[in-house]
Amino acid sequence: MTLGILGGTFDPPHIGHLMLAEEARLALSLGQVLFVPAGDPWRKAGRELSPREDRLAMVRLAVGDDPHYAVSTLELDRSGPSYTADTIAELRDQFGLETEFFFIMGADSLADFPHWREPLRILELARLAVAERPEPGDAPFGEALAEELAGALRQGVVWLRMPLVAISASAVRERVRRGLSIRYWVPPVVEEYIRQHGLYVGG
Repeated sequence: MTLGILGGTFDPPHIGHLMLAEEARLALSLGQVLFVPAGDPWRKAGRELSPREDRLAMVRLAVGDDPHYAVSTLELDRSGPSYTADTIAELRDQFGLETEFFFIMGADSLADFPHWREPLRILELARLAVAERPEPGDAPFGEALAEELAGALRQGVVWLRMPLVAISASAVRERVRRGLSIRYWVPPVVEEYIRQHGLYVGG
């Protein structure tokens, strides 16, 4: 079995997340893509997040009943900071050694990847499926990285070809604050959830 893992705060989940998941699923022939909402993301320490139950509810609504997608509460159930290496290790224990793992991310996350906790361990547990190949010279495999990590990245990254969709969760939140439409930015069920629960208004 091949399993894609798409992590994030999903505050809120938007069309870009779903497009990335679907492109990865098709390009890599993934048996399933697992959405893993972050509990306490250490890379975003100090940023106020929506309540866990709201973010989880929105992800579940965005995924719906599509059998190609599933939602894991592994990080939401964990106390303390969430580290990707620990999450993938737990999923490997859950799904077994015969499962091949792909951790799905955007090029912006890849640029930050060397600063994550235990990046080499992550690359031992899963390959990285990354959207939008950077321009020549921009890939974060250069001389500034330790040779071991640079080599592991060159071997461990699979590039995904997908349309450039300039949508971010922060942009969605800002549009809600400004009273602007988020139609087509998020799935309709997520838009309705945000409206009904008064998320992102004010602040």
